[in-house]
Amino acid sequence: MTVHNQIVNTPSRRRAHSVGNTAPELARYQDEPPQMHSGAVGKSGYLRLGFEKRANRSVLADMERRVPSLVQKALYWDEAMPQLPCVTMISTSGCVLQGDRLATDVNVGVGACGHVTTQSATKVHSMNANYASQVQHLRIEENGYLEFMPDPLIPHRDARFITDTQIKIHPTATAIYCETLMSGRKYHHVDERFGFDVYSSRVCAETLEGKELFVEKYVLEPKTESLDAVGIMQTFDVFGNVVLLTPSEHHDRIVERVPAVFDLKAGVASGVTRLPNHCGLIFKVLGNDSGEVKAQIRAFWRVAREEILGVSLPPPFLWK
Repeated sequence: MTVHNQIVNTPSRRRAHSVGNTAPELARYQDEPPQMHSGAVGKSGYLRLGFEKRANRSVLADMERRVPSLVQKALYWDEAMPQLPCVTMISTSGCVLQGDRLATDVNVGVGACGHVTTQSATKVHSMNANYASQVQHLRIEENGYLEFMPDPLIPHRDARFITDTQIKIHPTATAIYCETLMSGRKYHHVDERFGFDVYSSRVCAETLEGKELFVEKYVLEPKTESLDAVGIMQTFDVFGNVVLLTPSEHHDRIVERVPAVFDLKAGVASGVTRLPNHCGLIFKVLGNDSGEVKAQIRAFWRVAREEILGVSLPPPFLWK
């Protein structure tokens, strides 16, 4: 594995510093923190992961990191895919703070595969100045396969967070990308449930040549408009969003195996639909408990693996 130590000014790092500057939903949060200014050393995290195929397995061949972003050594704990390097991203600060600017680049080479996750839930702390931003660029080459499956994100009271994810993918490749949003620390204080100021998320995909495949963006401002309305969160507390980009030959079989669910008694609702340009599918799930939402996501993930790769998922870790 090659580890680079020089500071690089990549497009994702530049965008992490600028993505919130012109976002209308963050216009009133442009003030600088009275402590360290936004994007200062220690608050401008960067992580680059490069997966390549070597002989009969893939490896983490390239890595660069800047605090507070860090990554563990690639492990091969997935018994269903022993050739799959599994990488855990870590934050040395333990949380996301006001003024943080975080960027991640993941590159999957021709025929390579990789699994990327987090050590635990991402906590976005309360803020009284500015906001935090996250930019993620994922690139999957011909016949590549990427699973980007972080744990849930928990926005604390008065948090402001914007995340922007761009996926560039070859028509023969597969990428499964997940984001799970909690309502907050609802058992900590009554004002923590949907007590954040802004959560803004944009996910887009395009071909390696730059042709746009789809764009989805949603902005949540629960102090301006209640999220408990029908058509938004209704009575639910957890939202899961899974994007599956894969060749169209797999779409019908996956859709047939993923029925729509709406069970208020069990506290879960989910469904799958097709993305434009025949580029893939998107699966959404609502729940009252993060464990149930994770279970629904794993069920969809398992179906996707079985239909695309012909292998299943191993049992989840007890601590996950």
